[in-house]
Amino acid sequence: MNSLSPNILALLPEYILTIVGIVVMLAEPLLSKGTSRKPLGYLAIAGTLASIAASIYQLQLGVLHAFSNSIQADSFSVFFHLVIAGVVLLTLLTSLDYFEGHATHAGEYFALTLFGATGMMLMSCSTELLMVFIGLEISSISTYIMAGFRKGHASASESSLKYFLLGSFATAFFLYGIALTFGATGSTNIAVVASALGTTHTPLLAVLAVAMIIIGIGFKVSAAPFHVWTPDVYQGAPAPVVGLMSTAPKAAAFAVLIRILFSGFPLYQARWSWLIWGIAALSMTIGNLGALLQRDVKRMLAYSSIAHAGYLLVAFTALPQDGIAAACFYTAGYAAMNVGAFAVITQISGFSERTRTAEDYIGLALRRPILAALLSFFLLSLIGIPFTGGFFGKFYVFTAALHAGRVWLAIIGLLNSGVACFYYLRLLMAIYSRPAPVTVPVTPTYAAEDSQYRPIAAGIAVALSALAVLVLGIAPASVLRLAQAASQTQIAAPIVQPPSVSVSDLDRTPSQ
Repeated sequence: MNSLSPNILALLPEYILTIVGIVVMLAEPLLSKGTSRKPLGYLAIAGTLASIAASIYQLQLGVLHAFSNSIQADSFSVFFHLVIAGVVLLTLLTSLDYFEGHATHAGEYFALTLFGATGMMLMSCSTELLMVFIGLEISSISTYIMAGFRKGHASASESSLKYFLLGSFATAFFLYGIALTFGATGSTNIAVVASALGTTHTPLLAVLAVAMIIIGIGFKVSAAPFHVWTPDVYQGAPAPVVGLMSTAPKAAAFAVLIRILFSGFPLYQARWSWLIWGIAALSMTIGNLGALLQRDVKRMLAYSSIAHAGYLLVAFTALPQDGIAAACFYTAGYAAMNVGAFAVITQISGFSERTRTAEDYIGLALRRPILAALLSFFLLSLIGIPFTGGFFGKFYVFTAALHAGRVWLAIIGLLNSGVACFYYLRLLMAIYSRPAPVTVPVTPTYAAEDSQYRPIAAGIAVALSALAVLVLGIAPASVLRLAQAASQTQIAAPIVQPPSVSVSDLDRTPSQ
């Protein structure tokens, strides 16, 4: 395979996902109505496994540049490729039986999942801001549609529409930031931008550009105060889709933010780090306080995701050598525990999702003891209890902040972690409480679904998620080494500049 063109090798995982997605999309109409779409799901799973193998293969090839240096495949992009592909694999396993008997369009869902993953992976390996924008749109359009896949449910249509409108608004901010970047530096290539910032005649324009980009990405990762869409969208979207959209697109967006801030705007770190400081503190506080007021479990986890976006942003205020590795590790840990939590919720609720509030989970340990134990494990990891991936994620993030002198931000994060215990433990108490038939009746419909919905594929997804969280909690060294290797590519920034751009062009363009 080494004889292949760099343009193929650098985007090999994306090519695989795209080809398999097209095959799934073309095969879906050929199946008669009422026929199971599971074979298409198996094909999508096989394509995802192939993309994981291709990403691992890229590690052996070093740094690859493709398409006039607008694509860079390195250990950083491979790390996020593996996180995104892992989330997609677990989502497909969870969704395999989810639509069975309820929808005839499951094949479209599998194809959209692969196309969305392609966009996310493209975002993580792009060193050209316009390529990042293309990947962002591919990812966003897929998730907009998937959010409304429970057709016939008003909440699903509302979820999809709100996500589309506010997501488009966020895209406008990001695109305007790209335009301002070009106005300040004369380029949209991250390496050229970094070089040109030292000689730009419009530094204020560059500051405004990075602020616009942070706002645009802030919407995508549901960081406060750009989080208003999150609770409603999570509540109305299908549970497997929420598990996907709360992790994989955010991982891609954080990868973009790391490349842009640490590789593109390192000279302005003293300015943008304080903006990130404020967003991180606000996200942690609003997310945790908002979650305290929620009875709906999906809305509670939506506010929880806002808080976790804040925890992750704390790493961006640290020194690059600590902050990038901590952000990468936290992304992997959060992806595993959140996808696992929503995989359990999918099995408990089924397609109709009648199990919504914390009261509906009362007595779950008596009805489904294994699922109750696994959900409890994921909730404890989200709290940050030792021997879980969530603990080490927070440990690395707060340690990186302390090394950079961000003591108050670390204190705010620790206090918010204490607040988070209340709403996570409230759900845990409901799970292990005895049911009260008088006040919390169990309807025949729920009881039937609770006894019948035990798909094997979803069980495998839950088990893999739990294993990942456990490994990250008791043996995090291997993942941390990969995260540290990924961070080195951004600190050194070994991105080759396009040959068509000269230093004289960079000096002249901003003043024209």
